[in-house]
Amino acid sequence: MTTTTQISQEQQVTTGATIWLTGLPSAGKTTIAYELAGRLRDEGHRVEVLDGDEIREFLSSGLGFSREDRDTNVQRIGFLAELLSRNGVKALVPVIAPYADSREAVRGRHRTGGTPYLEVHVATPVEVCSVRDVKGLYAKQAAGEISGLTGVDDPYEEPASPDLRIESHTQSVQESAAALHALLTERGLA
Repeated sequence: MTTTTQISQEQQVTTGATIWLTGLPSAGKTTIAYELAGRLRDEGHRVEVLDGDEIREFLSSGLGFSREDRDTNVQRIGFLAELLSRNGVKALVPVIAPYADSREAVRGRHRTGGTPYLEVHVATPVEVCSVRDVKGLYAKQAAGEISGLTGVDDPYEEPASPDLRIESHTQSVQESAAALHALLTERGLA
């Protein structure tokens, strides 16, 4: 006799992958990640969203925003994502990760482990992000209350050749998540 637990375990899709969504603050990375996560879960995938703000609070709370600290933060997240991915989880990672070499090191870790990795650039212009200003960072920077805001007075190195570029300012969250889902399907990951 088959139990409900056995059925749900059998129906789960266990191909792991890391889907790294990079972009400026307020670009829409986290919103797109959660929209995609819901869709993937509905299809039976094991999914975790490694939200950059939550990681900073719980795993990287002692780090600042120097280049070295940002790199350390990205490497910690990359390690966790690869660990989850090689164990059958889709790790959705909406993290700014402003430096190309840090992102490439994470990609290299995945390549070495034979774990699928996709880089998605949520390419929202800074002017749009500053209007969205979800966390009030752009307003604080403009008022001189903070400095080192990625894309304003701290660098953001756009991916040269991401697996997907999403212009979230020209489409809905659902359309952005659907484009990413289509890429996963094309790559045999959804």
